[in-house]
Amino acid sequence: MPTAYFVVRATVTDPAKRKAFDEWYQKEHLPDATKAFGIKKARRFWSASDPSLHMATYEFPDQAALERGTGGDALKPLIAEFDRCWPDVTRTREVLVLAEEFAG
Repeated sequence: MPTAYFVVRATVTDPAKRKAFDEWYQKEHLPDATKAFGIKKARRFWSASDPSLHMATYEFPDQAALERGTGGDALKPLIAEFDRCWPDVTRTREVLVLAEEFAG
């Protein structure tokens, strides 16, 4: 089964809030999400072409593990805490399944 990724894209439109958002995500949200999902690897990005765009990817061994990790009650408290701390930050979620990995 191919690796699967849970991807959360957040738009932090206020430049004055990005540093606080970054610190909160690093110190609180990313460790909490990683623990809740039962995974070992997650990555965060800020877009170089759109400075308001933050992306977090959570890596799962396969799609079934992703569905188990993000299903049930695992995601609900994370969403609630995000909404409480960052009510003006919009976000989207998607699931990606690795189609190919190439190293030249």
